[in-house]
Amino acid sequence: MSTIISNRRVAKGIYVMHAEGRFEAKRGQFFMVRGWEGYPLLARPLSVYDQDEYGVKFLYKVAGEGTQMLSRMSAGDSVTLLGPLGSGFPEARGRTALVGGGIGIAPLFYAAKHMEQADLYLGFSEEVYEEQEFRSLGHRLEIDCGGIVLDRVNFDDYDTIFVCGPEPMLRAAQMKSVMSSGRAAVYVSLENRMACGIGACLVCSVGCENGRKKACSDGPVFRAEEVVLA
Repeated sequence: MSTIISNRRVAKGIYVMHAEGRFEAKRGQFFMVRGWEGYPLLARPLSVYDQDEYGVKFLYKVAGEGTQMLSRMSAGDSVTLLGPLGSGFPEARGRTALVGGGIGIAPLFYAAKHMEQADLYLGFSEEVYEEQEFRSLGHRLEIDCGGIVLDRVNFDDYDTIFVCGPEPMLRAAQMKSVMSSGRAAVYVSLENRMACGIGACLVCSVGCENGRKKACSDGPVFRAEEVVLA
């Protein structure tokens, strides 16, 4: 069990939870988070937004009953954390871009925090949130609200590109990667539904060029050309 340090609302339906504990999460990993007993049966997978000496932070969106219950929790309440899980982001080489859409920006803060150089591209549909936190990192930052953030990224300018967001955005990143010079190693972080988080149940399986893999244990980060997105 972990004690909640804070659980603040940062935008409509968007929260940042800070939970106590000593963890050694890598960039791009996630936790299975549960703050209730009984129903809903399953914990919710939440990306590591940040990590400090006091615990781990999650930036999450209220998208269903589980996350709605998490949003109602307060400092002093207890949550169960399983993690850190997943393979996370590989080491970046050369000039690097981090591209996030919506709640897909969540794992990019912790990734950028531990990079000497990175260009950040953040896309929002209606309301911008956590802008000052990202600006505090000191990296070049471009924000798009209401448009298509990938249109701002020239793939030929980079050696490594990490993309996280909804599936249509990831498909667009795949296409853009194919149409570019091929200079950049492009990685996508999947937001698949998960049940166990440890690779036992196959709920999060994803089609890949060499057969099906598990987003939780083999990913959630994959080479863009490796995964088959519907």
